[in-house]
Amino acid sequence: MKVLKLSAQGLPQSWISLEQAVIHYAADEVRWESGGEVAVFHGGYNALTGLQSIIRVNSIIGTKGVPSINPFTMRPGLTNGKLFDRDRCVCAYCGNRFYDHDLTREHIIPFAQKGVDTWMNVVTACKPCNHRKSHRTPEQAHMPLLYTPYVPSLWEDFILRNRRILADQMEFLIAHVPKSSRLLA
Repeated sequence: MKVLKLSAQGLPQSWISLEQAVIHYAADEVRWESGGEVAVFHGGYNALTGLQSIIRVNSIIGTKGVPSINPFTMRPGLTNGKLFDRDRCVCAYCGNRFYDHDLTREHIIPFAQKGVDTWMNVVTACKPCNHRKSHRTPEQAHMPLLYTPYVPSLWEDFILRNRRILADQMEFLIAHVPKSSRLLA
């Protein structure tokens, strides 16, 4: 289970472990919290009061300090898993839905024609369509794209990074996703 760490202003910073979240709580770096309680950690006993220390961890925490991520300059890392999720596991050429192991990262402008490996030049394709298109552009192969590529926003990237998002975390993230996002489909 991961905790969604945000800046004090509410911008996503990272997915952190429960242990990392406890360190933020213990260091008094949590400015605010949201979502539900996901864990309770019991520490030692105070020698003077005899009370046991307890840290309750919420699923979303806003921490003090200056954000390490600027949402306007952020470029999400490109992985096959995130690409397939962005495109909802739908082949950009035949329009059918597939399992991950039947999909490939398809370069719209192929490397052989000086294409690059960026979000705007890749789509999800099934293996037969990828093979049929080969080292040609969609126009050259007479295989028009059924949807256009796009660079995921900061909010979409945080959804694409984590496969086990709690309902309250997803509700928080989805509220900030652009209305045009395929993740909303």
